[in-house]
Amino acid sequence: MYNYSAPAHLLKDRIILVTGAGDGIGKVAAKTFAQYGATVILLGKTIEKLEVVYDEIEQENGPQPAIYPMNLEGATAKDYEDMQITLEKEFGRLDGILHNAALLGSLMPIAQYDMEQWGKVMQVNLNAPYMLTRMSLPLLEKSDNASVIFTTDDVGIKGKAYWGAYGISKAAGDNLMQILADEMEENTSIRFNSINPGKVATTMRSKAFPGENPNLIAKPEDIMNSYLYLMGADSKAVNGQIISAQS
Repeated sequence: MYNYSAPAHLLKDRIILVTGAGDGIGKVAAKTFAQYGATVILLGKTIEKLEVVYDEIEQENGPQPAIYPMNLEGATAKDYEDMQITLEKEFGRLDGILHNAALLGSLMPIAQYDMEQWGKVMQVNLNAPYMLTRMSLPLLEKSDNASVIFTTDDVGIKGKAYWGAYGISKAAGDNLMQILADEMEENTSIRFNSINPGKVATTMRSKAFPGENPNLIAKPEDIMNSYLYLMGADSKAVNGQIISAQS
């Protein structure tokens, strides 16, 4: 796993938004960020799941989190504008964003891919991170060391048959990350990077690989060092990079 040991108060007083925070890697990342001192904004579509994460953070004596319900599949530019206004009012700034939420879609040849599903996958995996980041830039610019983390995948780094909209959305997400990193490097303190989690036992992976034994691959808790590293000040000089969580 990624070779990094985070100091206990790495994220003290930082405000971090996590998408897809109700389950899997997003849930564990949100809880981990809180354990290291961050105030976490839990964004997801299922309020009941977010409430469970909220309660678990409080039970572990983390800073009081916040819940922001949003269905990324149907969210419009106006929804992201409203989000920015709300976060500005409640928090004043953002120190970090983890773009974790994703939609797998179907694994099939491009020639057979359902066009409606293509649009849904692109909306969640690409358009949502774009709109959320764009509307959050004024909040991120108020931080002295803001970090935005995208989530990539092996099939985004190297195209592979049958991964369709998911693979293409991940490749485009990395390109978006690199463009932002290049554009914002000189005039802001915001940095943009991607994490490739690798093989991790999540609900999404079980759908893609139903025959795989989840006990033989990493759990979300096993890969958190890379997330802490990119979200904290120790990676301040890292920008525009794709980090492998299991290197």
